[in-house]
Amino acid sequence: MEKNTSHHAAAALTPPAPRVLMKLLPLTMTVFIAFLTLGMQLPVLPLYLHDSLGMGTLVVGLVIGSEFAAALLTRAWAGNFADMRGPKKAVVAGTVAAASSGLAYLVSLAFADAPEVAVWILLAGRILLAFGQSLIVTGSMGWGIGLVGPQNAGKVMAWNGIAIYAAYAFGAPLGVAVSAQWGFHGIAVSAVFIPLLALGIVAGVKGVAPAAQRRTPFYKVLGAVWVPGTGLALSSVGFGLITAFIALLFAARGWDNASAAFTAFGVAFIAARLLFGHLPDRIGGAKVALVSVIIEAVGQLLIWGSDAAAGAWLGAALTGFGYSLAFPGFGVEALRRAPPQTRSLAMGAYAAFLDLALGLTSPLAGALAGAWGIGSVYLAGAVTVGLSVCVAWRLLVTEPARTAVHA
Repeated sequence: MEKNTSHHAAAALTPPAPRVLMKLLPLTMTVFIAFLTLGMQLPVLPLYLHDSLGMGTLVVGLVIGSEFAAALLTRAWAGNFADMRGPKKAVVAGTVAAASSGLAYLVSLAFADAPEVAVWILLAGRILLAFGQSLIVTGSMGWGIGLVGPQNAGKVMAWNGIAIYAAYAFGAPLGVAVSAQWGFHGIAVSAVFIPLLALGIVAGVKGVAPAAQRRTPFYKVLGAVWVPGTGLALSSVGFGLITAFIALLFAARGWDNASAAFTAFGVAFIAARLLFGHLPDRIGGAKVALVSVIIEAVGQLLIWGSDAAAGAWLGAALTGFGYSLAFPGFGVEALRRAPPQTRSLAMGAYAAFLDLALGLTSPLAGALAGAWGIGSVYLAGAVTVGLSVCVAWRLLVTEPARTAVHA
């Protein structure tokens, strides 16, 4: 009886679906604009490092991966900032930090004749970008959950992801076009001004009260979400390999239009979220994650075995479709295991596994590509993503025990 009462109470507090989407729309637009600059860099920055600055695949992997590694190191601070100061302040600060990364890119252009110096300055820009995006992602998810309730957490994560990967899908061809017209200078200028556009949207959105009055130790929340976080980390490898190396794979195999692989990934990602984004809340995150990571692993195998660009595009699309629902699938399981007063920090801790995976994937895959060829990284990606099936199965057969966290 108590269970039924709680269920009906939660249902009564759940806004109707159209109201949920309308409340999340401004945040979705803000995240899209803020991440558009990163989408523009995906097909351009690896080639700029490799062709214009003469860097090898290992350095390319280190520079690309540094953004994710730096985001990992800032998740704890960003989560506590959002919980204690309010997620709106976190998002505003994040857009300013992201715009600052573009200034670093502009400075790096002055050292084009000293490639090593230019790389270090680009690295600083990637770290600033990571700091900003850590605040934006953590703040926007905590903000969204505060607006529509934890019972709609899956929808919040789904629409947050739609914004991010739509930015990747549309940003990739836009970045190629901007680079063709103005070179990397155009990318740097875009990185300064595009994130600031998000401020005009976020300024008018209702804030939510801070969820906590005290700082919660990061490791305590980390302990509550580590199992689904491990699933996220393993499944994120496929995404990381596409962002860092798909452009180099196309170049190595003599194929044109690498940006179409990013678009295929992003369009499939968005389609999965639009069609099936409600499923983690409805049938459970573990079931959704289990099917999703199998699809993603197949996509990685297809990229590895393709002998034509069309096969790689299809593999990128399957990777995007599968990975799309892995994040909210594992994420719903993570939120079920964390205390409600730490929702932003819990989402930050969960997303830290994504940062960890992407931070390690790029340099390790760069070393693997140097030893065994660029195609080998996608076979390794298929194996790694396949391991997340075991994590999803464990979550499916075990009930979560919500962890009590004390400051």
